[in-house]
Amino acid sequence: MSEVIVALDLPSGSEAIRLLDRLAEVQWVKVGAILMTREGPELVRVLVERGLKVFLDLKWHDIPNTVAEAVSAAGALGVSMATVHTLGGAAMMEAAAKAAGSRPALVGVTVLTSHDSASYSRAVGRRGVDLDREVERQSGEAVQAGLAGIVCSPQEVPAVRGVVGPERWIVVPGIRGQGDARGDQARVATAGRAAASGATHLVVGRPITQALDPAAAFRGLVEEARCSGF
Repeated sequence: MSEVIVALDLPSGSEAIRLLDRLAEVQWVKVGAILMTREGPELVRVLVERGLKVFLDLKWHDIPNTVAEAVSAAGALGVSMATVHTLGGAAMMEAAAKAAGSRPALVGVTVLTSHDSASYSRAVGRRGVDLDREVERQSGEAVQAGLAGIVCSPQEVPAVRGVVGPERWIVVPGIRGQGDARGDQARVATAGRAAASGATHLVVGRPITQALDPAAAFRGLVEEARCSGF
């Protein structure tokens, strides 16, 4: 069954804690650039002390030594999963994987869910990029470098599963309910569809954090993933 990760993309650590006080069943949380910049490592320590599995989503993309040191620091904080950007290249990913050892599990970010083919093509200076093939290519390089899994949009999950095999994690943002606004996400799907396609982890932010009843929204997503799950 796919696990639901609550993305704590909130303005402050106090707001994140207040939300979690309403979500007693949550096991995984994501800390990204907003909260890590504002609150720093202390928030991660607080979350780990609460017994939560922390997904540190900073998408490291730097020279190999710098990324390896960042991965080591995340492991020392007790982070369970973290991201590197696959466009950082094989040497960077290999150094990161070596630094991680068994923890944190490193997953490689491929093409951001905010991109469509046209915007990604402009970003990389290539015409008519096929996003499915691009994600497959990057996924293959991540596997060869020793990463534990891949981050991709819901649309690429079946293709990625064919590349990475049955054991590696596939972490999927861009989860929306039927009729939900896409916001700044271009490639989205429901929790049920992503789970049925083979996603192991579903990263969900606004459909939970902006819900009138966040606990009910979380339980609904968990049940949807369970009923359709990989």
